[in-house]
Amino acid sequence: MNQHDVYLYGMILITNSYLLAGKYPEPDTYGEITQKYVLPGGETGTSATVLASLGCQVKMDGTHMGKNTYPKIAKFYEDKTVDITSLYLDDSFDGLEDYVIIDQTTRTPFGMFQQYFSDEKKRWNAPLEEDIISCKVAGIDPFFQAQSEKTAELCQKHHKPFVMIDAPYDSILHQYSSIHVISTEFIHNQYPEADRNQLFEEYTQRTNGLVLFTHGAKDIMYGRKGEPVRHFQPYRVPVVSTLGAGDTFKAGCVYALLHQMNDEETVKFASAAAASACSSFPIPLDPPTLEKIERIYS
Repeated sequence: MNQHDVYLYGMILITNSYLLAGKYPEPDTYGEITQKYVLPGGETGTSATVLASLGCQVKMDGTHMGKNTYPKIAKFYEDKTVDITSLYLDDSFDGLEDYVIIDQTTRTPFGMFQQYFSDEKKRWNAPLEEDIISCKVAGIDPFFQAQSEKTAELCQKHHKPFVMIDAPYDSILHQYSSIHVISTEFIHNQYPEADRNQLFEEYTQRTNGLVLFTHGAKDIMYGRKGEPVRHFQPYRVPVVSTLGAGDTFKAGCVYALLHQMNDEETVKFASAAAASACSSFPIPLDPPTLEKIERIYS
């Protein structure tokens, strides 16, 4: 059984990204594209790319590969420390892709995710227990329903700490997590009427892990059960693209968990990683490195 630092389970796809020269255009107007790429993406795919750049040995699983997406993903990771041998190739499936239009402050994704998740055929893997046994820490996406929960249960069973993103406070995905990053987008969709401070308390009371509420370039709330809420202002950098910043923040938390950073160090490191991601485009071809992160972090 091959040992690896990190096990990642979740969304792995091909992202078609388009960087605009100016702001996202108004309807019936023109927008100039300055750069375009077809590269691996998704919350897990991007996190794997970043963690490999930071020197980690990564095993990832999740989304079924399709005949149009697998060759690109396999080619990209062949010279990186990311093991994709658990991925399943479905030759009857084109593969999952998204299309993202990016300006300096926004990114607008287009895809077929509603169709993907509503399809009777579930095109994602169940986690392999041996992959989890052989890792040190893990990162889990919540999107694959019972299989995401199974991944969390296996991590709990084998005492593997894991980072979670955007899960409800009454789920085992949250309860078992060592670090849980909850985005403003998720809060607005899942708890639109909630008071942010009260919601934060709901989260911290239901886990022994670290809870973080992120809000883009705005204040990060973080803390644990029975402790005062703490705040951190994200690092400011010249922004080229925000695509993948949240996924990079997740990767930064996984790296911090692997290296047993304390809560303050975790938030600073993850924030610096996300800032580094925002200062270049695209992440797969110019990912954050420890040198770049430490330059911001220090």
